[in-house]
Amino acid sequence: MAREITKYNNRSRDLSLFDDFFDSMLGAWDNYSANLPAVDVEENGDSYVIKAELPGYKEDDVKITVDKHVLHISGEIDEKEKDGKDRKYLVRERRHESFERSFSLPEGLDESKIEASFNNGLLTITLPKSPEEQPKKIEVKITK
Repeated sequence: MAREITKYNNRSRDLSLFDDFFDSMLGAWDNYSANLPAVDVEENGDSYVIKAELPGYKEDDVKITVDKHVLHISGEIDEKEKDGKDRKYLVRERRHESFERSFSLPEGLDESKIEASFNNGLLTITLPKSPEEQPKKIEVKITK
């Protein structure tokens, strides 16, 4: 009986190592998503609005493009220190070297009228909807 308990305990230990492996792998996945800016996507009557938090970024650090109905938002911060001194960091959690987010755009947008503004680290992109086309009414004339 003691032998079976030992086997069970060894198996538990093996499962614990297995769980640790996946926890560390998922932790790396979590860190990847942590480097992406948080976004909100809203829909109102005449447009969609995307708001992205980009603390530490300046307007010149951010690039927005639309290609084949996909909106791309990317940014890069130059990590070089202005004074040129090498620094030895003990903990560095604020660094965001670069990111890219992409959003598939829905049908019915007027891509030529997309606008963006950047204020205090908040990027706001307004995607106006195209005016809905009304069915065209055709008058039918009866000829004799």
